[in-house]
Amino acid sequence: MIGYWWSVAILSAAGALAYWRAPLWLWTGAAAAAGIVAQVYGAPGVALGMALLVVLFLQLSLLSLRRAALSAPLLKLFRRIMPAMSNTEREALEAGTVWWEGELFSGRPCWPKLFALPAPALTPAEQAFLDGPVDELCRMLDDWRINHELHDLPPEVWKFIKENGFFGMIIPKKYGGLEFSAQAHSAVVLKVASRSVTAAVTVMVPNSLGPAELLLHYGTEQQKNHYLPRLARGQEIPCFALTGPEAGSDASNMPDRGVVCRAEFQGQPDVLGIRLDWEKRYITLGPVATLLGLAFHLFDPDRLLGTDEDLGITLALIPTDTPGVKIGTRHDPLNIAFQNGPNWGQDVFIPLDWIIGGRARVGQGWRMLMESLAAGRSISLPALSAGAGKLAARATGAYARVRKQFKLPIGKFEAVEEVLGRIAGYAYLMDAARTLTAGAVDLGEKPSVASAIVKYQLTEHMRKLVIDAMDIHGGSGICLGPRNILGRVYQALPISITVEGANLLTRALIIYGQGAVRCHPYVLAEMHAVADPDPARAVKTFDAAIFGHIGFTISNAVRAFWLGLTGAWLAGVGVRGPMRRYCQKLTRLSAAFAFISDVAMLSLGGSLKRREKISGRFADVLSHMYLASAVIKRFEDDGRPAADVPLMRWACDYCLHEAEKSLVVILKNFPSRFLEWLMGGLVFPIGRRYYAPSDAMGQAAARILLEPSEARERLTSGLYHSGGTQDPLGRLEDALPKVIAAEPLERKLYKLADEQPLLHGDHAALLAAALTANRLTAAEAELVRVAQAARREVIAVDDFAP
Repeated sequence: MIGYWWSVAILSAAGALAYWRAPLWLWTGAAAAAGIVAQVYGAPGVALGMALLVVLFLQLSLLSLRRAALSAPLLKLFRRIMPAMSNTEREALEAGTVWWEGELFSGRPCWPKLFALPAPALTPAEQAFLDGPVDELCRMLDDWRINHELHDLPPEVWKFIKENGFFGMIIPKKYGGLEFSAQAHSAVVLKVASRSVTAAVTVMVPNSLGPAELLLHYGTEQQKNHYLPRLARGQEIPCFALTGPEAGSDASNMPDRGVVCRAEFQGQPDVLGIRLDWEKRYITLGPVATLLGLAFHLFDPDRLLGTDEDLGITLALIPTDTPGVKIGTRHDPLNIAFQNGPNWGQDVFIPLDWIIGGRARVGQGWRMLMESLAAGRSISLPALSAGAGKLAARATGAYARVRKQFKLPIGKFEAVEEVLGRIAGYAYLMDAARTLTAGAVDLGEKPSVASAIVKYQLTEHMRKLVIDAMDIHGGSGICLGPRNILGRVYQALPISITVEGANLLTRALIIYGQGAVRCHPYVLAEMHAVADPDPARAVKTFDAAIFGHIGFTISNAVRAFWLGLTGAWLAGVGVRGPMRRYCQKLTRLSAAFAFISDVAMLSLGGSLKRREKISGRFADVLSHMYLASAVIKRFEDDGRPAADVPLMRWACDYCLHEAEKSLVVILKNFPSRFLEWLMGGLVFPIGRRYYAPSDAMGQAAARILLEPSEARERLTSGLYHSGGTQDPLGRLEDALPKVIAAEPLERKLYKLADEQPLLHGDHAALLAAALTANRLTAAEAELVRVAQAARREVIAVDDFAP
């Protein structure tokens, strides 16, 4: 019995030390203290065991001994089993920065760190631009005319965009740009997207991955001074050519080639430059571009620049009127009329100083692209997706209240209500993730993994949300015409899914493939040590990383078990209010995710990156933890409004359920049955705990969409409102309060129709009978007439001559 209690005490103490990630010296001291106590209380066996542990810990504390005896042999083993990294893989892994996603990978996220981040805000100048030029641009946009009649933006819209600086939002004021924050850039794209996807794409591309972004970070002063003012004024229309027919965006197999040589150029003999051949496609703004950013593989067979022949991926800026450049044809991306097309270059000679950043940036193109994509992915597509989500949520909620079946608004039917709750929850979490990630960019981050999360998750949730909305709109959603509010958005869904890399690969290869290396506190250091040719430095780096990694894994195993056993009720998160419980639950998931990830990386090794089903599910766990973090941060930033609690709770419960479900599926499909059993027992000691949002929660979220309120305004803030009835959203906004006001009066009419069946369906006769029978006053009858007329305008569908 005494031995039993000693075992419990020792295991409890060890668990506490592991849970709190105690350093090795504290383990040594604790073992020594336990040995002394055991000796005093007559447990010599325990005292001997503790003495042996003290000796072991002291030996591990002797770094020179530990490195020679353990770390050096382990390093040799790792070099045999770890796959070699190509230069492009290394550059992709090391691009950008690690931000909140690193905390989620730690197993012990620091929640006060998240809540200390500033709430999203715009400067007076940025708000004035949104309320002025952006609103004016939105008023000019007729999406039916753009996509169906002109297949392009009207000339006056192109002129307005150029003259008002829409192409220069990210360019500093000293070059003539607007120098907007990432939040403002995102807000502009969101508002324009709520009016026209074509216009939004046109505005967002020059401000994301393109010549301006690359010039700002890597260009020479001469290049910046020449091109940035021209780009800011709209004098140059930029595009960036990366994707090719054979290799897509795979840099390691890019067939587009440049060869360093000397040739005559613009009347000057013997100019040192590059002769290029390329073929690109899917290039947005390509058909109208005047300035082409180009990615190509550069070779120097004559060693004109140094000793290497293969110089790697390089980027250059090429005016499209350069001899040999062929540009101007168009693709037709699902009848969405933004300019997109292929381009070619045959025997094109450019001087060396056309390389972005000049000669010093030769061969650095892939890293430049990866770092620029980390920022661009954080803003443009998340903003477009959130804009589409807000538009669909606001319009669908109004439509579900205005449209009636069986004498009831269709939004009151549970089948429709369930979908409305989902739409509201998705819209809330999408906007929360958009603003959180844009805020990271404003703080100077280039969050490569977080940007991939929001690109993937927001475009996917836009797809789900819009499809749900189309189900509610029914026939009026599928019949295209000037009255249709969702048809073009629905058509555009696959476009966002494929831009900047297909979502299938973004999920498996970037979010987790890159995230597991960048976000983990030790894996990247281990990989650097394996690749380091200096033996002494490699062993030193590897020793610190591998022993830190071992402690990290043990700690997360203990944390996952304890937090799972206690439901994380005792987890200290440093947060109060309605979000506290969700922070505790996310802390539990973080520990479980980090532990299972480590076991997967250890047991599967290099094959994990080829097991894209498993890595994709790990990506889903990390993604949904990030989305839930964004939701609780949004709720806090908004001042914890009571009316928004249903949205916050629905979104958090949804994310927790999806994350836990993905962990379960990982375990169910894990190659080792023993490890599945072991991890399952540690991570889920009392089974699964997180379930999909309840029906009551969904109903509360749905109700927010069905009538005007401050919560509905917050949820759909940032959309363009015309303030009239000349467009579909304006007609819905006009009809909604009129229909709500008339609902109790219409119930009186339904009762009268039941009494006089011949009046059923004849609204004019029914109103006349109600007036005659004093069922309605003249003023009430007018309210009903106005509501019925507004409803007819909303449900009307375009039709055309044969």
